[in-house]
Amino acid sequence: MTLNTLRRQAFLLAVGLLPGLVQAETLDFRQCVELALAQNPELMASRSRIAQAEAGLRQAEAGKLPRLNLSLTATHTNDPLGAFGLKLGQARVSTGDFDPTRLNDPKGINNLNTRAELVWPVYTGGQVESAAAQARALIRAAQSGDAAARQQLIQQVLAAYQGVHTARAYVRVAEQAVTAAEEAVRVTQRLHQQGMAVKSDVLSARVHLEDARVRLAEARNGVAAALDRLKLLLGKSLDDALEVGPPVMPRLLAGSEQDLRRQAIEGEAQIAALRAQMEAAGAQVEAARAGRRPQLSLMLRQDFNDKGIGLDASSQTVAGMLTWTAFDAGATRAAIDRAEAGRQEIAARLRQAEDGIALQVAEARRRALEAEERLAARELAVEQAEEASRIVKRRYENAMATVVELLTAQTQLDRARAEVVAARHDLALRRAELARAVGVLNPDQI
Repeated sequence: MTLNTLRRQAFLLAVGLLPGLVQAETLDFRQCVELALAQNPELMASRSRIAQAEAGLRQAEAGKLPRLNLSLTATHTNDPLGAFGLKLGQARVSTGDFDPTRLNDPKGINNLNTRAELVWPVYTGGQVESAAAQARALIRAAQSGDAAARQQLIQQVLAAYQGVHTARAYVRVAEQAVTAAEEAVRVTQRLHQQGMAVKSDVLSARVHLEDARVRLAEARNGVAAALDRLKLLLGKSLDDALEVGPPVMPRLLAGSEQDLRRQAIEGEAQIAALRAQMEAAGAQVEAARAGRRPQLSLMLRQDFNDKGIGLDASSQTVAGMLTWTAFDAGATRAAIDRAEAGRQEIAARLRQAEDGIALQVAEARRRALEAEERLAARELAVEQAEEASRIVKRRYENAMATVVELLTAQTQLDRARAEVVAARHDLALRRAELARAVGVLNPDQI
């Protein structure tokens, strides 16, 4: 095969691979978060809860305004009292209608009543105001719940996004292990040819090389699996080509443990949602108590009565109605007790959540600090393992060490490098967990 033929085939291969490379979409961490937030089912449900709460507020506030009712009622009756009243309403009563025979046995009469009625609840004992306050609190609760769901999703995206970089770091570690194992095989073969190593040393070095190649294959499969997990989280098909941007590392939150606990209790989204729910429960108690107070409403009514469709026999009515339930067999008292019990339940859940978030912040901060120390120790261990491997290799080449010592030193170096990768990944997750526990996890923090 000529050189030109090889170049032509290489060019055709590159052209064949180019569409796949061009189609690969590269997303950095912020873009991944935005995509996940846009299509996540839990957040879609959260936005729906906010919309429901906002509609509830509009419904409650509408209770303060006058209400206009329109009606059209068709009636046919030969009831003496009803027939006379309908005829009177149509302004068609004559002297002959007072004849006892006609009064007692009237003919059937048709009536079409057209009515426009305006009702204005002037005072409801605070029921409308309490319903509006409850709706506002539920809006805040839904918004806080949405914020909590967003932070949880951001944490999941971070774990998946960094998981891709961690898997690729394992690949680089495995590639270094393969390179070192191949070098060990070459050194062992050379020493065997020089009569300074036995055949079993060569076989042991080759076994070590095959183990390193298996770990490299596993690491490459790990990259594909990590990308698949990220695709699913972003709502993408597993067949979609995806590339990630640079790795990210959340910042460690500043402040003492006490400061972070206080910040979490004051502003963490789930805590804020429970506080808003407790306000809503308090408003529900006040709405139940409004049943003990009088209620006043005004009514303006315009009627038209006719035998058919028409606007004859016009009449107007103005009324004011004051009602006060003097006795309801304890129904109002039961409603108040029920609402009060609901508020006490939420208060207990709030106290439990505050204690839980304080403990969570404390543990998350300790784990984050521990992860930093672990990473520093692992990085130092790599430096020491590299130096130890270099020394053992030199001693082996000078027939002062065994192949077992050589391979053991290389294995320790491979393990130390892998532990650095794991420690760096764990540090990112621990810092993100602390930020989420405090309630401040967002892409700007990373």
